[in-house]
Amino acid sequence: MTLSEFLTKSKNMPVYHGSDVLVEFPRIMQPVRALDFGAGFYTTTNEEQAKSFAEKVQERNGSVENHISIYTLNFELLKKQNLLFFNKPNKKWLDFVSANRNDIYNGEIYDVIYGPVANDTIFKTFIAYQNGTLSEWEILKRLKIRPLYNQLVFTNEESIKCLSFVGELKL
Repeated sequence: MTLSEFLTKSKNMPVYHGSDVLVEFPRIMQPVRALDFGAGFYTTTNEEQAKSFAEKVQERNGSVENHISIYTLNFELLKKQNLLFFNKPNKKWLDFVSANRNDIYNGEIYDVIYGPVANDTIFKTFIAYQNGTLSEWEILKRLKIRPLYNQLVFTNEESIKCLSFVGELKL
């Protein structure tokens, strides 16, 4: 999917946030660990991914419940954001995620970031890339083998205004 296709589809596209609490009013929280796209409010267009993440958060926090909050995107506001878009894993995505996962990113600041998810099994591959054990070509080849979900991250209070809470996906 290209950025243009994404923006066209986002007019009617729900996005999901998996957690151990229902989130009617999203906010930016500083993560306890380095994440793919840095600090922000993480969502996805994939229900299954949101469900999986809600279960992981529930387990990690020892919570009794998990929830999937559903939002719609304000297309007009989204178009006005400084958007970074990765349609697939490539060198730019690899370097961006690697810098964020190591908490050393110091490049351009974006309001909204969309792209593939680097899960924890992929993280080991990033370490091999950073150490020079794997080349860019080798790591991208390995990443394409794994099912990569997507993430849509809102990095500031202004960008969060693109989201309108709709309800909860019942598990």
